[in-house]
Amino acid sequence: MSRHFLTTLLSVIMALPPATWAAASENLPELGDAGGAAISRDEEYQLGRLIMRQLRESGALLDDPASEEYIQSIGRRLASRAHEGQHKFNFFVVDDPGINAFALPGGFIGVHHGLILATETESELAGVLAHEISHVTQKHIARYIESSGQTSLMTTAAILAAVILGSATGAGSDAIQAAMTVAQGTAIQSQINFTRSNEYEADRIGIALLADAGYDPRAMAAFFETMGRYAGLASQRVPEFLRTHPVSSERVAEARDRAALMPIIDAPSSLEWELARARLRVVTVELVEDAVDFFESNIPADRNTWKEADRYGYALALLQAGRPVNAGKEFAWLLERRESVIAYHTGMARSQLAAGDTSMAMVTYEDAIELFPRNVPLTMYYGQALIQTGQAKKAHELLLDLVNNLHYTPSQVRLLALAASAAGDTADAHYYMSEVHVLNGELQLAMGQLDLALASPKLDGVQRARFQARLDEIREHLPRKRRQRRPAQPEEDKHARNGG
Repeated sequence: MSRHFLTTLLSVIMALPPATWAAASENLPELGDAGGAAISRDEEYQLGRLIMRQLRESGALLDDPASEEYIQSIGRRLASRAHEGQHKFNFFVVDDPGINAFALPGGFIGVHHGLILATETESELAGVLAHEISHVTQKHIARYIESSGQTSLMTTAAILAAVILGSATGAGSDAIQAAMTVAQGTAIQSQINFTRSNEYEADRIGIALLADAGYDPRAMAAFFETMGRYAGLASQRVPEFLRTHPVSSERVAEARDRAALMPIIDAPSSLEWELARARLRVVTVELVEDAVDFFESNIPADRNTWKEADRYGYALALLQAGRPVNAGKEFAWLLERRESVIAYHTGMARSQLAAGDTSMAMVTYEDAIELFPRNVPLTMYYGQALIQTGQAKKAHELLLDLVNNLHYTPSQVRLLALAASAAGDTADAHYYMSEVHVLNGELQLAMGQLDLALASPKLDGVQRARFQARLDEIREHLPRKRRQRRPAQPEEDKHARNGG
């Protein structure tokens, strides 16, 4: 997959004329100069969403529901203990083998899949997330933006995006420097990385957060030491994590001393952590046969002693390599051993479907959904299977129930729109796509989809009222100069209930 994300960044944000910048970020706060003006949480969120949009459009995010759900579960566990309910934390995996993690304005926190594979315990991974959460809750990013003096907020966002995206995607320092020059921001390059005091504060808050969430507070110092070992390997470049989070011996010692003041917590790594790492070895590899070879090389003489997570990785690699029958045998063994693991049910159903046993695959999915209702990865895989097998109407109902009851993501709503379209529910499909654009901050595109929904034939009164109410709501969030003039709607339409 291409890693030239700065090209996209330059063409979309910085290299275009200012009028086009505005069009590309239509929901960005219009604050003029940032000097002396405090940035609100909503403005932070809009800036973060702008950068997330660039990541998503450039293909930087790992498109894997199970991996996304796992990192979200760890992040939610930590964020719930942060005693800071104002931010809308969102955790995601970056499809990059580099060892790095970063926090964006507004509580968007990304972790490279390479860092997850580099952790030696689940508490180490949690320590990284706790550190990034602390950067957000302590307002380190907002304070940096506020300290930009007379630099415009858009330029500040562009510079921040250039450095973060470059870090997130492995772009070379020359490319990052060029991007910042175009944005006329080279003078503040050294200020992008958090200051030493920011880093120490994020360590201090993060270690307390780790302990409060039930993880080993010693894990943060342990991961710093792991990074030091990576940096010391001959002919290996310094991990990105050390470039963006410089670690000194004093910092490691302080983290260790602070953790020693807290109760020792026995926090063994979960099976979910082991499965997530095994999964990442498969879904991020360029040649899936390499993943097959990796797991086959670790098969013990007595297969019954084979590590469960490695067997799962092997089964998944076989499935990805087009050997579903062999994969199904491994998933069957895993299911017999531990029926409580959702990934084993999903893997079994996917293997059966790939092998042509559609009826058995549907039974496996239905049994799993009954056991684990509204599990996100399971529901999405089942929805995809229903669409694939001509049961789009059922997929529409299943996915609509999911997004109506959980905090949904663009990928989930996009799949819902696909299901609606395949089922012939054209108006609803346009309506759902408008929500995808809203989540991405693309309000003009969202309005266009709602126009198409309203133009669909055979709309009932409830649909028309719902679509029009949503259109009016979105228009109110556009800057006044870009609002489209439309006829006023009846008061009852404006206040119609927004449903699914």
